[in-house]
Amino acid sequence: MTYLTRSPIVPALLLALNSVVVAQSRAADPLVYISAFAAGEQGAVHAYQLDEQTGRLTLQHRTADVEHPFFLALASSGKFLYSIHAKEFSGKENEHIAAYRIGKAGALTLLNRQSARGTAACYLDVDESGKTLVVANYTTGSVASLPIRDDGSLSEAAAFVQHDGSSVNESRQQGPHAHCFVIAPNNRFAYAADLGTDEIRCYRLDAKQGKISPNPKQPFVRTPPGAGPRHLTFDPTGEHVYVVNELANSVTLFDFDSESGFLAEQQTVSTLPADFDGVTHTADVKITPNGKFLYATNRGHDSIAGYRIGKNGRLERLAITASHGKGPQNLAITANGKLLICANMAGDNVAVFRIDEKGGIELTGEPIEIPKPSCVMLLGH
Repeated sequence: MTYLTRSPIVPALLLALNSVVVAQSRAADPLVYISAFAAGEQGAVHAYQLDEQTGRLTLQHRTADVEHPFFLALASSGKFLYSIHAKEFSGKENEHIAAYRIGKAGALTLLNRQSARGTAACYLDVDESGKTLVVANYTTGSVASLPIRDDGSLSEAAAFVQHDGSSVNESRQQGPHAHCFVIAPNNRFAYAADLGTDEIRCYRLDAKQGKISPNPKQPFVRTPPGAGPRHLTFDPTGEHVYVVNELANSVTLFDFDSESGFLAEQQTVSTLPADFDGVTHTADVKITPNGKFLYATNRGHDSIAGYRIGKNGRLERLAITASHGKGPQNLAITANGKLLICANMAGDNVAVFRIDEKGGIELTGEPIEIPKPSCVMLLGH
């Protein structure tokens, strides 16, 4: 034993073993895709490696053949990424959805593009089986579903639904504005938040056929008048849905019946301090994988509101923390629930926060600069 300790071979062996451990640790660090919402060469999808120990983001690859990639979605297999693509966002022509194969270091290879069947396409989601993609179109107020082929490429839309109606805000709710389209954890239903009509539209999903159809038992559920529902998310139990309301700056909790697809409103809470009277609009909402904490962004107030999720899914506000950039647009949380990533689109930066055991968040380091970051997706998360 004494001989081995003094041998010159041992330090080298220890160094080699240490290098293997470090390499394995680095390999386990997740890839993070961040879109740059811009035209021409400025528009791009960036692949970063996230060091989960330090919160540092390191650029691995930049894909620049995609314009105005407002929103992204990843297949659960981790093999394919989908992105909005539009030469003129919210223009006269329909947006497209681009399908990519994911390669080494996050490099993307274009497979094909298909029409989103609407303008200002602003949200994508892929079902658990990887057979169907759904899209929400804001300006035209519509939703569609597209079958996904075995090679990850997209077929033309198999179903399309034009929303109708309006609500009380004369400047923002003169017509329908579908702002997200989220597939339920049981893969049987999909829900579209329509900002223009103050409704959550409920759809049945046929993933094998790549089709959606209105849920006859509950075609829609209303949010408070003037709320302007924008994004929604399910909690890990699949029993609750949380909707962030852009115009009312609030979060609404619904109970979810996985058999019927019914949503039942239970609670609405503000995302702002009681004394704030400026102009601000919420954008995104995310929940930690353990289901204990929820976070929502305020654009204008430029902050992230944090909540503890209690009994029956009820929310108790913890703190409102500066987003360290203007216009916090989108959030993502790592699988271990320890880091929160915030895309500050108007501020041209991305900030990484550490989540403590009580749900508080603290900046890990200086935000990285990136033009108009609009969406954050973690590979395999």
